Amino acid sequence: MGDIDKKSVDRATQIMIEKAAADGCETIFDRAETMKPCPIGAEGSCCKNCGMGPCRVPAPKKKEGVVEKTKRRGLCGATAETIAARNFARMVAAGAAAHSDHARGVAELFLATAKGEVPDYQIKDEQKLYQLAMDFGVEIGDRSIQDIAIGVGEKALAEFGRQEGEILFLKRAPLKRQQLWRETGTAPRGIDWQ
Repeated sequence: MGDIDKKSVDRATQIMIEKAAADGCETIFDRAETMKPCPIGAEGSCCKNCGMGPCRVPAPKKKEGVVEKTKRRGLCGATAETIAARNFARMVAAGAAAHSDHARGVAELFLATAKGEVPDYQIKDEQKLYQLAMDFGVEIGDRSIQDIAIGVGEKALAEFGRQEGEILFLKRAPLKRQQLWRETGTAPRGIDWQ
């Protein structure tokens, strides 16, 4: 194994890597050291997004002229830069989809906890609950912690399907970032919005 600090900065991960090595268990880090990546794939310019490919379009060389550069295109006419951008956008979308589903599961568990349906879980940080209630516009008043938590959980789940307006969590971002999102029309919206 190489320098463990280069594999991960997370101490828990480093401990697991060391344990795996001691147990003779191969990890992704071991395979990464021995695998030579495809030079075209490493550039992100291998396209498998349609049934006519895959198209392997090497990035243009710096000294190539316009005519040579135009020959470096996929079947659809995409350049290496276009293919790399498409691949990156697909990775972002896939990651967002996976993480949003995880977030939905957390919100569902929170609501079940608030309703007393999951006895092994409990709400411990009441101040954080109050802050979320204020951010979500959930009435606090003389309501019980359980009632407030149910309101927060219901609002959290409703955010996934929000079809109009800004998501409630937007206000937790720095003001400068909120302003930039609004100016550019890129404010985050409900994950299920179509």
